Amino acid sequence: MEWLRATIDYGVIGLLLIMSIIAISVAVERRLFYKSVVLSRYTDKRVLELELTRKLHLIATIGSNAPYIGLLGTVLGIMLTFYSMGQDGFMDTGKIMTGLALALKATAIGLVVAIPAITLYNFHVRHVKELLLQWEIDHG
Repeated sequence: MEWLRATIDYGVIGLLLIMSIIAISVAVERRLFYKSVVLSRYTDKRVLELELTRKLHLIATIGSNAPYIGLLGTVLGIMLTFYSMGQDGFMDTGKIMTGLALALKATAIGLVVAIPAITLYNFHVRHVKELLLQWEIDHG
């Protein structure tokens, strides 16, 4: 049963790590794009808005789903702990608490991924609004 615990731990935590890398990569790419955008090149506000908001949905999706993936890892970890308790018949409280504490790490990692992703998303949405307002000021 230990192989299943390792598979769930590394699978969930690995997925969260990949999601974190994607969110940070997209955020950095968008930040570099916003720095290099020349508003005068755009004659249509809708085209500008499409360019500015491209890929932002990835950051939002990762930020909103990371806690749920972490929670899934926690639920699976708790299920494994209870399964082990049932198989062994009797377990000491130390072993039970250790299993539950380790299961909760997935939720914590999910939150560690989600909080920065949502923060980055909000910063980028604010930057997009500023650029669109600047375009409106420049183009009447």
